[in-house]
Amino acid sequence: MMLDMQPGQKLARGVARHLWAHGFVSVEEFVPARGLRVDVMGLGPKGELWVIECKSSRADYQADSKWQGYLEWCDRFFWAVDTDFPTDLLPAETGLIIADAYDAEIVRMAPEDKVAPARRKKMMQKFATDAARRLQALRDPRV
Repeated sequence: MMLDMQPGQKLARGVARHLWAHGFVSVEEFVPARGLRVDVMGLGPKGELWVIECKSSRADYQADSKWQGYLEWCDRFFWAVDTDFPTDLLPAETGLIIADAYDAEIVRMAPEDKVAPARRKKMMQKFATDAARRLQALRDPRV
């Protein structure tokens, strides 16, 4: 139910819908490596890997000290924020998505820095495994 969602989860939902409209699939709260957890990992139709960090407030952004560690795990890195967020705080060399619970819009495309082939293969396998485990858990919570 939407009322039970936290502000960041609402942003992630809108981002996932927007990505879907562009042929991407996504996993929320994806762990690319131990100690890291990205808000949304998008997998594009050509194997693109995008990380989207959802920030619901200035304090939420300022408390995030790990985001630069996500860069090596994706081809493009974006921030997703709502229309009231002070976007001048966000680094200009990153992508920017304006989102709400229902949709999103990419307002600044992130620069591309392609993931190495071996890491891409590992990430795609992890993405598929995580997505399949989550689906199985929905189908059969006792597993």
